[in-house]
Amino acid sequence: MGNDWETPANNASSGWGAHEEPSGFDKGGDTFDTAEMNTALDADGETGADNSAPAEHVVVEQVVPPQLEGWVQATPYDYTETGPDEWEGNARVYEWDGEEGDVGPEFPELELQLFGDPANREHHGIDFSRISQIELYQEGPVRVEPIKQFEDAGLHPVMLKNVQLSGYSVPTPIQRYCIPAIGMGHDVIAIAQTGSGKTAAYLIPIFNKLMGRAKKLAAPRPNPATYQPGIDPPVRAEPLVVIVCPARELAIQIFNEARKFCYRTMLRPCVIYGGGPMREQIAQLQKGCDILVASPGRLIDFIDRPHILTLRRLRYMVIDEADEMLHDDWSEEFSKILSGGEQEEGNVKYMLFSATFPKAARDLAKIHLAETHVRLRVGRAGSSHENIKQNIVFVEHYMKKQALFDLLHSLPPCRTMIFVNSKRTADELDDYLYNLGVPCASMHADRTQKERESTMRAFRKGDTPVLIATGVSARGIDVRNVMHVINYDLPSIDYGGIEEYTHRIGRTGRIGYKGLATSFYNDKDEGLASVLTRTLMETNQEIPDFLEQYKPQDGKLKFEADSDFDEGDVAGAGEPDGWGNADDDGNAAEDAPSFVDDDKHFQAVEEKEPATGW
Repeated sequence: MGNDWETPANNASSGWGAHEEPSGFDKGGDTFDTAEMNTALDADGETGADNSAPAEHVVVEQVVPPQLEGWVQATPYDYTETGPDEWEGNARVYEWDGEEGDVGPEFPELELQLFGDPANREHHGIDFSRISQIELYQEGPVRVEPIKQFEDAGLHPVMLKNVQLSGYSVPTPIQRYCIPAIGMGHDVIAIAQTGSGKTAAYLIPIFNKLMGRAKKLAAPRPNPATYQPGIDPPVRAEPLVVIVCPARELAIQIFNEARKFCYRTMLRPCVIYGGGPMREQIAQLQKGCDILVASPGRLIDFIDRPHILTLRRLRYMVIDEADEMLHDDWSEEFSKILSGGEQEEGNVKYMLFSATFPKAARDLAKIHLAETHVRLRVGRAGSSHENIKQNIVFVEHYMKKQALFDLLHSLPPCRTMIFVNSKRTADELDDYLYNLGVPCASMHADRTQKERESTMRAFRKGDTPVLIATGVSARGIDVRNVMHVINYDLPSIDYGGIEEYTHRIGRTGRIGYKGLATSFYNDKDEGLASVLTRTLMETNQEIPDFLEQYKPQDGKLKFEADSDFDEGDVAGAGEPDGWGNADDDGNAAEDAPSFVDDDKHFQAVEEKEPATGW
């Protein structure tokens, strides 16, 4: 933990910063004109040679980098290597052409494709010895009794089977409360550490509520066994559930989870996102859509095409990673998504899910959620958990590349994500590490959507177990067995700050597993030092020597939700009651109910009902 890569004592002697003037360089200020340049170019003795003759074709052999011990061979990655039908949105979903019954039969081939080989299915919830001890705060007038096992949740047998096929054995703290809350018909705000199972916490109960009612509630759609595109008339998509998330990769991930939980339920999922093929997404919607996962920009586009999509049958609206979408430039579009469609007021249940909960998200909840909504918070909003070991290492900026390679070389090979702050740095690191034999690929906003999807597939499969990415991948991406996250660049305080840091390191230590997060720190990151130190202290991490000065003198850990924080809005604070349960003077309600959630007991402490205002 306090290790550092020091600046060489003598730059000239060590080769760092040593500079030698090129021979023939005139310090007197004479110009080096084009005639002299031509002479210099012909200095190989062939001055005046006939340059009009065609040059011989020279074959340049591709240099294969050395293979590092324990890693797969690094190969040049073709970012365009993907077939025409390999868009993630075209992935196979369960479709049953029968006319009777509310549950479809088993399809072993599709089941294997969705859930994987039974011998290799991972069971989540392996290590909750620390996560389960985190306090869960339940606030507001509605109290929900948690479940201890999925078998206690009243799930339809088919849904319970899907949960088991997906590898879930024990519900996480947020799932223990969200599943019964949604099952009881409440609007929900749920804040939990990244990697705590929020996606399944809303997919399972929503789909379970719709099971057996799909034919009654859903719009007519063509028979998949006989439907012929371009010949049979298309239908208009009228989803019952819309799930909105900020990142394309996150939308694809949620869609893939929805495919699993929709198995045999008669519910048909679709996904739409920017950068994907508009024509193919429309074609999928025109086959019928009950569950729609969407990025906000593409959803707005389709809402403006009422012959393709209407929200008049909508029953559930889920906003995942809500804080990322609540910037000022999205306010008008977001209002249109929430209320500007054709959905019937009062018939829609709203759910907000995120790892952080800034003031903009609280304002949104006041407008759209019912007064009797359930508010849940596992731990402090924006916190991480102790399953992630966080190392902060001091590295001068110009030593980062060497430090990164040394770090990768010093640890056992594992699936690793490296975060940077710029697209240029991502490409530079990609080249640098590849030439040293590290099997890697990079992903950022300048890649086409097909390239990004291809890169993610290669990372998931292990063909390129090291992924270099900008913040485009930080939100909610869940890749199995990411053991190490490296912050090559720490997020600046002006662009995400500690919230971005939390989302980044949350790519490891997912759903009860352990992980390692290493961050390179130097003097440019001083603006983040104070809150970073408090974040480390909160989860009992070792504090390096260079951050000791930033420890709170009184030993009390206080956190601002984000840059919107002001002293009059206690809802951003990191105290147990910091949810905006405030009196008229802006003071937090002192005795909000809290539930200590562990595997042995659920202890409720309620001395008085908290104020219901925000």
